[in-house]
Amino acid sequence: MVVSRIEARRDEDTVAAGPLVDRLLDGLPPEAVLIDPDVTASYAHDMASFCPAGRPAAVVLPRTVEQVQHVMRTATGLRVPVVPQGARTGLSGAANATDGCVVLSLTKMDRILEISPVDRIAVVEPGVVNAALSRAVGEHGLYYPPDPSSWETCTIGGNIGTASGGLCCVKYGVTAEYVLGLDVVLADGRLMSTGRRTAKGVAGYDLTRLFVGSEGSLGIVVRAVLALRPKPPEQLVLAAEFSSGAAACDAVCRVMAGGHVPSLLELMDRTTVEAVNDLTRMGLPESTEALLLAAFDTTAPAADLAAVGALCEAAGATRVVPAEDAAESELLLQARRMSLVALEAARGTTMIDDVCVPRSKLGEFIDGVERISEKHRLTIGVVSHAGDGNTHPTVCFDATDPEESRRARESFDEIMALGLELGGTITGEHGVGVLKKEWLAREIGPVGLEMQRAVKQVFDPLGILNPGKIF
Repeated sequence: MVVSRIEARRDEDTVAAGPLVDRLLDGLPPEAVLIDPDVTASYAHDMASFCPAGRPAAVVLPRTVEQVQHVMRTATGLRVPVVPQGARTGLSGAANATDGCVVLSLTKMDRILEISPVDRIAVVEPGVVNAALSRAVGEHGLYYPPDPSSWETCTIGGNIGTASGGLCCVKYGVTAEYVLGLDVVLADGRLMSTGRRTAKGVAGYDLTRLFVGSEGSLGIVVRAVLALRPKPPEQLVLAAEFSSGAAACDAVCRVMAGGHVPSLLELMDRTTVEAVNDLTRMGLPESTEALLLAAFDTTAPAADLAAVGALCEAAGATRVVPAEDAAESELLLQARRMSLVALEAARGTTMIDDVCVPRSKLGEFIDGVERISEKHRLTIGVVSHAGDGNTHPTVCFDATDPEESRRARESFDEIMALGLELGGTITGEHGVGVLKKEWLAREIGPVGLEMQRAVKQVFDPLGILNPGKIF
């Protein structure tokens, strides 16, 4: 129910939330505040496994900057935690509620405020869906490159909060490289602008980059100035089959060492290919141990694909098949985008790791994951943004089986330890959230952790912004 029905239900939670709800209503319309426990429970968590979630006191859906400011002033006055959310497609528990918090869902702030072909920027609110922005700027001959697998549902605010990546990162980079400026509501309700809308600018500390990837722990992003690129030609994709993951990784190294700049370089292991076929009936080649997808969006993509195809064959590819047209290319990309969904369907529940290693270590990492899979007697599919070394080993398990769940968690931790051992990082694009707090401390060390906590203290001295996340 919405707040207009408060008097119809006076359970303990509602009574306890009374002063909070009353103050929220002073600056918000009734339909913007939700308190029905059945409704608020649906906002309690994102898509990560093994991440605890609390019971929100209220969910607020603001439509204006002023409404967000009112929520933060109220929360500061009452010392109530606030958990910012986008579409809750995250995979680290960063959007999970804490007991008694206000969940601040920004999905209603979904306007594209400006698209400038001359300045090559878009100005957007945080609830704009990634795919909607991509289509809108495409009508102006422009391109917004970051494209997470959940791009049809994830929001720009969530992308900024987790510093997300996507399939095209190997050529175009990640979200942080496209965020020029931000408007941010701070914990006490003040509005701060960071960055710029110009092509260049180095005035002061780069606070914009500080907020990108902060997972809502430093402030609430309410507006973003995003850099755009000219829309590239349609890309063509090549599929190369390999008899081993090591051979596929060798091909990746040859492509990158050869100076090629693919718009996409993705790897799917046999487990992933089989899962996608089982779910979609796409008819991908199941005889392969690893399927490598390479794409180019250049003016002569066929020539680029031919050169990469030769490198794949030199690395031991058993078959190299370039797509004949854009439609066939899109079918292959759709198979890649369906990988994580397909792996979840295979066993019911997944833990999706997000380890990034140097490209030169990619083969060692994949071999190590296979050993971990055999050790714990679990299905672990590996899908990877191979061009930048970002892997997503996906542990498939039955969440109703306590023993299997225990082995799943142990394998997840061993995979992260392996990534650090090989000189990598515990997260390339999903963030830390709840899931990887312990591992962040291991990666950055005690001094690094102390400095990060000091930054948090400056922006959020009361500790009300997304508490319990990151560290």
